[in-house]
Amino acid sequence: MELQQLRYVVAVAETNSFTRAAERCLVVQSALSHQIARLERELGARLFERTSRRVRLTPAGAAFLPAARQSLEAAERAAAEVAAAVGEVRGRLAVGLIPTVAAVDVPGALRGFRQRYPEVRISLRAGASEELVEQVKQGTTDVAFLGLPTTTRPEGVEARELARDRLVAVVAPNHPLADEPTVDLRRLSAEVFVDLPPNTAGRAQSDQAFSAAGLRRDVAFEVTTAYLTARLVEEGLGIAMLPAAYVTQLSGVVTIEVVDAPARVEYVVWNRSRTPAAAAFLGLLDVPPGAG
Repeated sequence: MELQQLRYVVAVAETNSFTRAAERCLVVQSALSHQIARLERELGARLFERTSRRVRLTPAGAAFLPAARQSLEAAERAAAEVAAAVGEVRGRLAVGLIPTVAAVDVPGALRGFRQRYPEVRISLRAGASEELVEQVKQGTTDVAFLGLPTTTRPEGVEARELARDRLVAVVAPNHPLADEPTVDLRRLSAEVFVDLPPNTAGRAQSDQAFSAAGLRRDVAFEVTTAYLTARLVEEGLGIAMLPAAYVTQLSGVVTIEVVDAPARVEYVVWNRSRTPAAAAFLGLLDVPPGAG
């Protein structure tokens, strides 16, 4: 079994096409098909069902795919470790981030990283904090930037606190509260809210604050990005609570200080087994080896 064969299997599985997989792998389709057929003979099982209209994994192929991906990742990591041993940083760097990250200029950090380590391939993944922690645990994401309530700390990963911030109220320019310099949770509880889905870290920051104050609120709109949150607020569909350091990036809305506002903590987290690329990126963020 050869690594090239594994690459071909993964490419076909991800594209559902022998033609597109061959284009991705920069090889003629006949060569790719021949290598996959050869692998199927070695395994004694068909990995793909092929028809004139589609290609899909067989049950055997679905069982084989995770191990194929792991083998490729292990091979890439081994090559990266060898390169690092002779002073070169190569391989992949998967970075996860919440949409409202504000403690670090992630694009700027990646620009500096790319200039210094041009051989590293970088992927960015936006998501909720709890999802990103799981991805870092599993090793599918190398480094992630999170925002959590002050009552929560990342578990199962290495973590460094970056900053603490308070939430502010965000309203439309024509909202009755728009001219108020400050507001409290009791006054806000009478409003309709736009917020993240339940059981997310971003939502928990506000839920915990209102609950601790003995207040209930109406979250009529649930969205998954801060951009959509701001757009709905701008349209007057509700108000929101967002990190003060983040809202400076928004336009078309008004922010109001909340005197009893909930706080959040921003973290950078990483897998306990750092890849050379992850170690180099964390180094640019002034996170030294062994920190956590």
